[in-house]
Amino acid sequence: MQRIIRIKVDHNDFQKMSLLEQYNSLLMLLKPHLTERTFSILATPKLIDDNQYLGWYTDLQGQPVFLNSITDEVLKKQISEKLQTRISDIELTIKSLQLSDEQQAFVSSWLPRIKSLGNQIYIINGEPVIINTFEDPILPPPVVAPSAIPVKTFWRWWHFLILALLFAGLGYLLYYFYPFNKEKKVEDVPKLTIIPPVLVKKPVPVPEPVPEPVPVARNCIPKEDVIKNDNASKMVMIFDNSSSMTLTLMESKSAIAKYLATDFSMLTQKEADAYEARMTRLPNRLSSSKKVALSTIDKIQQNINIALVTLTSCPVAQTTSFYDYASRGKLKNKINKLNPLEYNSATPLYSGIKQASKMLNGVNRDDYILIISDGEDSCSKSNICSLASKIAAKQPRLKINIVDIAGQHKIDCVAKSTGGKVYIAQNPTEIVNQMNKAVSDLNITKPICE
Repeated sequence: MQRIIRIKVDHNDFQKMSLLEQYNSLLMLLKPHLTERTFSILATPKLIDDNQYLGWYTDLQGQPVFLNSITDEVLKKQISEKLQTRISDIELTIKSLQLSDEQQAFVSSWLPRIKSLGNQIYIINGEPVIINTFEDPILPPPVVAPSAIPVKTFWRWWHFLILALLFAGLGYLLYYFYPFNKEKKVEDVPKLTIIPPVLVKKPVPVPEPVPEPVPVARNCIPKEDVIKNDNASKMVMIFDNSSSMTLTLMESKSAIAKYLATDFSMLTQKEADAYEARMTRLPNRLSSSKKVALSTIDKIQQNINIALVTLTSCPVAQTTSFYDYASRGKLKNKINKLNPLEYNSATPLYSGIKQASKMLNGVNRDDYILIISDGEDSCSKSNICSLASKIAAKQPRLKINIVDIAGQHKIDCVAKSTGGKVYIAQNPTEIVNQMNKAVSDLNITKPICE
């Protein structure tokens, strides 16, 4: 996918942020039912650059050109006609879909926003692409059919009125000039006073505008979405299970650094054992991370399946299949049993991220990776930042958040490239708070609707 444009994001504009979330849901709903060409008019939005910008992406290849910058009126007309054809295809497809009442109301409320004249239109190789502004829709004025103009009715009404006045005048003349009225005095003859009809223009009632049905962003997941979750988001949890995760959380960073640099050959066995016991005492990085991960899994909404990738030893990370909601107990048992290898323990993080990305879609739907680690890759010399950039380009809707247990900022580029965030946690309280923030930021903690 290529980026067409990026726009500064105002996270305080809650309405637009809600509309952004709704729009992504709309794309997920429509894409399986539209042709590739029809769907191509709808650009895909994605938060980028530490969520400070909204990037708009498309599968079309070529140089994007802003429609309003084109001076060739013939070309502009052709593009506009093509755009209207694509929108009509979308409307026809929507009418043929078997949607629930709620889905139908949701889609119908978005049609005016898709057709809004306020949207930005770009052209890529002769194909129009809509960049939605998430502003109130601006629609073209309705065209009034000629038959609706009451011209004939108006003149027909005057025609009858004139005929009525002529017959009234003729009746008066016959009455006046008829022979039995000759003896009448002029003053006895009543004067005919023709009072012209007073035309009173009745005000045409103007119907009150019907408010546009805007769906309220739901803070819960319908039960049917849990049962039929073929295209629901998925999540992979990458868990560092290397020996460094056994380091205690009760010592400072400087004490930890000193311990890791110690030459144990200079210590007696008793001294070495005591030192190791002190620097790995509970609560340590692993025990606290496992505890928080277990509680975090319970908060993730029920329609999201979760897989586990563990970083235990070189050369590659270990993966599991996806666990649905009913099987989360098995997932938690697997996490609870994690323990570093006594020998050859290492962190194949590059392998873990690469494998996790292959397990997810991240193109047609929002997918997520949550990394819980205390350091960088210790198995591969490959550039993990380059890997993250490639993932972001191929899977623009795959977001990676990181809970950094050691606060070393060694893999921040992974989160930044994919629009995710890094959360530093170096004590038990921080691990709880930062893990909750990392999952909450992914917006995947909605409960089941009552």
